Amino acid sequence: MELRSSAHADTFARDRLPPREQWPHLTDLGYPDRLNCGAELLDGTIARLGADRPAVRDASGPVWTYGQLRAQVDAIARVLTDRLGVLPGNRVLLRGPTTPWLAACWLAVMKAGAVAVTVLAAQRPKELATICEIAQVRYALCDARCVDDLAAAGVPGLRITTYGGDGPDDLRRLARPGAPYTAVATAADDVALIAFTSGTTGRPKGCLHFHRDVLAIADTFSAQVLRPTPDDVFAGSPPLGFTFGLGGLVVFPLRAGASTLLADWGGPGRLLADIAAHRVSVLFTAPTAYRAMLSELDGHDVSSLRRCVSAGENLPTATWQSWYGATGLRIINGIGATELLHIFISAADEAIRPGTTGLPVPGFQARVVGTDGTPLPDGEPGLLAVRGPTGCRYLADARQTAYVRDGWNLTGDTYVREPDGYFRYVARADDMIISAGYNIAGPEVEDALLQHPDVTEAAVVGRADEDRGQVVVAHVVLRAGVPEGEDTVATLRAFTKTRIAPYKCPREIVFHTTLPRTPTGKLQRFRLRTPL
Repeated sequence: MELRSSAHADTFARDRLPPREQWPHLTDLGYPDRLNCGAELLDGTIARLGADRPAVRDASGPVWTYGQLRAQVDAIARVLTDRLGVLPGNRVLLRGPTTPWLAACWLAVMKAGAVAVTVLAAQRPKELATICEIAQVRYALCDARCVDDLAAAGVPGLRITTYGGDGPDDLRRLARPGAPYTAVATAADDVALIAFTSGTTGRPKGCLHFHRDVLAIADTFSAQVLRPTPDDVFAGSPPLGFTFGLGGLVVFPLRAGASTLLADWGGPGRLLADIAAHRVSVLFTAPTAYRAMLSELDGHDVSSLRRCVSAGENLPTATWQSWYGATGLRIINGIGATELLHIFISAADEAIRPGTTGLPVPGFQARVVGTDGTPLPDGEPGLLAVRGPTGCRYLADARQTAYVRDGWNLTGDTYVREPDGYFRYVARADDMIISAGYNIAGPEVEDALLQHPDVTEAAVVGRADEDRGQVVVAHVVLRAGVPEGEDTVATLRAFTKTRIAPYKCPREIVFHTTLPRTPTGKLQRFRLRTPL
């Protein structure tokens, strides 16, 4: 399928797509040649369901209806094009905590035909400077509370417009609702956003996603697995700079005509309070947050919840079972990737099988392959390969050929496909521990440790050993009041031997008050490894 004629005046992003022969195979969902995802999510939803439905809210402020949200988005889009001079295809950096204003800015960038580069509020000046250099960013809309680090990045020629501040040129003063804004008639395969990987172990990679990709994640995982209704209220912890959050808290609810609570992560207690106060029915968060909320459930009303989604890292069976036992709710586990934009393997309702991720989301295919790309038989661990309507297209990055091979996206995860088609997570490919000839998956050991009532967090890594090659080391956070002594070490080692084979049990247990995580909640195991 050839690329449609672009509506971008600035063709930087399209010019830096990888060569077509390096793309994954992409499933055509039949979208029209001209498609603007911002217009579809707002104007299209209003045309179907009306303008008076609630759309977005924050923890304490008023609710914006779809009509009010569209009026605000259109006003921001006019500021972008008429005052700032943003052209279709220009990159616009978006930075700030999760708020309705950040979502409105993202939608305005879409309708203006520009390219959104949404970054985390926690990223520091050096990281921001690198992202701006790679994406050649010249415009930024930034929450006034987060502007100092962006200014300190010293990006040449970057024009920063703040929102939420006191200045006369603050976006909230400039973006006064007025006449409707006609969305730019972008091509379905014009680049809509550049999503950057975290870059924790190297130079970040920019993932190019099209307007049709944004709708595809809503029309596959959300529509066919999550199945939201217009009466749902979405909420969660992932920031909008993380594609898990962008999909779950903006794209999915707006595509369904539902509403979304956009509030920054304030800890498990705050999230539980928000669920009760706003009658949240669809929750997106990471396994760590579900486990943290378990200890604070007493006194909080979660009866409004009907859907709980987990992604970002593997969901331990123990966490799934504990949450189900405490709430009666089945967590919808899923695996996604920045390179594919959102979740591509999952299961819901009676199809959920604890201990597995699930089945390929309708529209996607998955298989397990060896290092040479050859499909492996069921039951044998190997690399997860996926293809569907979205896929990896790095921005001018030689690492494209490592991620995409023979039309398949290789996610870097080790999986097993069960004989009935379910996919079971084993480990990240680089988290496999080889000890005395045994292959040991760190997450399996973590799951065993987390079944002990005194363990609140666990991370398992390998440490170089002269005799065994590697030995298993467990880094553990204990429940408050539990002593960090040799007796506890012996207790935990004995406990894990009742759950998994003795050769998999940790040879060493190290206690911590917290474990290192990214701003999106992912465990940073590499920071726990001893350098070779």
